[in-house]
Amino acid sequence: PDNLSDALKNLKITTTDSTADSLEGCLDCLLQALAQNNTETSEKIQKSGVLQVFASLLTPQSSCTAKVANIIAEVARNEFMRNPCVDAGLIPPLVQLLNCKDQEVLLQTGRALGNICYDSHEGRNAVDHAGGAHIVVDHIRSLCSKTDPASEKLLTVFCGMLMNYSNENDTLQSQLINMGVIPTLVKLLGIHCQNAALTEMCLVAFGNLAELESSKEQFAYTNIAEELVKLFKKQIEHDKKEMIFEVLAPLAENDVIKLQLVEAGLVECLLEIVQKTVDSDKEDDIAELKTASDLMVLLLLGDESMQKLFEGGKGSVFQRVLSWIPSNSHQLQLAGALAIANFARNDGNCIHMVDNGIVQKLMELLDRHVEDGNVTVQHAALSALRNLAIPVVNKAKMLSAGVAEAVLKFLRSEMPPVQFKLLGTLRMLIDAQAEAAEQLGKNVKLVERLVEWCEAKDHAGVMGESNRLLSALIRHSKSKDVIRTIVQSGGIKHLVTMATSEHVIMQNEALVALALIAALELVTAEKDLENAQLVQILHRLLSDDRSAPEIKYNSMVLICALIGSEPLQKEVQSMAFLEVVSKLRSHENKTVAQQASLTEQRLAVES
Repeated sequence: PDNLSDALKNLKITTTDSTADSLEGCLDCLLQALAQNNTETSEKIQKSGVLQVFASLLTPQSSCTAKVANIIAEVARNEFMRNPCVDAGLIPPLVQLLNCKDQEVLLQTGRALGNICYDSHEGRNAVDHAGGAHIVVDHIRSLCSKTDPASEKLLTVFCGMLMNYSNENDTLQSQLINMGVIPTLVKLLGIHCQNAALTEMCLVAFGNLAELESSKEQFAYTNIAEELVKLFKKQIEHDKKEMIFEVLAPLAENDVIKLQLVEAGLVECLLEIVQKTVDSDKEDDIAELKTASDLMVLLLLGDESMQKLFEGGKGSVFQRVLSWIPSNSHQLQLAGALAIANFARNDGNCIHMVDNGIVQKLMELLDRHVEDGNVTVQHAALSALRNLAIPVVNKAKMLSAGVAEAVLKFLRSEMPPVQFKLLGTLRMLIDAQAEAAEQLGKNVKLVERLVEWCEAKDHAGVMGESNRLLSALIRHSKSKDVIRTIVQSGGIKHLVTMATSEHVIMQNEALVALALIAALELVTAEKDLENAQLVQILHRLLSDDRSAPEIKYNSMVLICALIGSEPLQKEVQSMAFLEVVSKLRSHENKTVAQQASLTEQRLAVES
């Protein structure tokens, strides 16, 4: 038959006993029609009800089986045909065919199943039910070491099928991982790295599986890092490099694999890409520069990989990354600052970097971005400075280098991430630095901005850091002038609220600051403390069994200081504090019990 409708009619009345030749002719006609216009022909095939007939034709004995599977593969390229293929019951016989030895049948069956699974929930479920994945994984395993063209073609189709089968489906991805597909695919990549089509399929399958946490542990037991780096070094085309990057990025989230990638020489490749692309304005180059520098930062997130690359600050990698900071590329400035922040994760590294002039470079970088509001670069540079300011010996050095002034230029920023890091940096810098704390605490602009940020209800992080910095300015300066500035700017009520925070460390910082206020400037702060209901809050903290011992202790110290003020003393007397305090004399914590006895005596004298 040379026309499609005749062929479809004939197929409808075929039974298994019709002559193979007439059947063959009909199938050839369908394949030709599909080659000319796949969509239209597929619609006709669906309407004709021939799909049901195909189910009975898919037998290992029939000589037409490969052609039928080929037709199914072709029609399943259309989304609207995938469910009808499942409904016509084609999946179980197709999966059965995976057990046969004929290469052409295996090839067409693999294609058909792969196409039916493409983006089709029903297709995947049907293949899962019929147990198709297991057979395919076994095939890949036994074909893995064969490098003849026919075997490589089959491997490519089977990898593609598994990829379509498990794409964006966690359950099926886990199933494949449990079948042990990962070591097999890694081995395959090593053996067939000359075959571009197969390598590509393998990479896409990896990218697909690498998103799952459980896969990373399995990958870590293979030599995937070595294979990917080896493959990466061979690539010239941008798209191929990007494909490998897409697998490297999720894998590099695993610390064991980070170290393996560093040891396999990935860093040298990344630095080379940066060097080649840094001055280019071609779109591909800009993309590669971003991917390579981002991946570099990711590798530095692992403690071991970071320390290995730091090499005591003498490492060529560390030196190269330093040179990114003054570059003209915003992407490289960003990656450079983030890399420094990652190197600055232990005291030794921080001290070494500060002694070797990194602070100057970061301040110059910040200076270039005061006006343009490049939030990501500002945030990264501030993160690096904050980390560098953690070791005690670095604080004075960084203060005298002018870091506080450099950071204060960003007080105007309206970006919460920048505000957050700015506050954290200042808080680290003034820790136990009385002079700096006093200088900043008398800076009215700063204190007013802090009070404003203490009300940033939408940004808990900024709110918390502002409160902590207000308290730190008082605790580290112990200065009357600082306390006056904070009272005048309306900061007292925030410190009182902070005493009720759910974080013990913040409660404590607030109580210590309030005790200093009460000791040094009680008259100035009296009105605000009264309005903020501090005495009621202290009563609550002391009565609450859940309050930590240090909270109880500092609350009592504060009560003793507050009774130096007449209105506050009246409040204390009206609230039966003696009762609560005398209970605490038997507290299991000795320091709390002692302070309770002292406080009881003070309260008794005053009443």
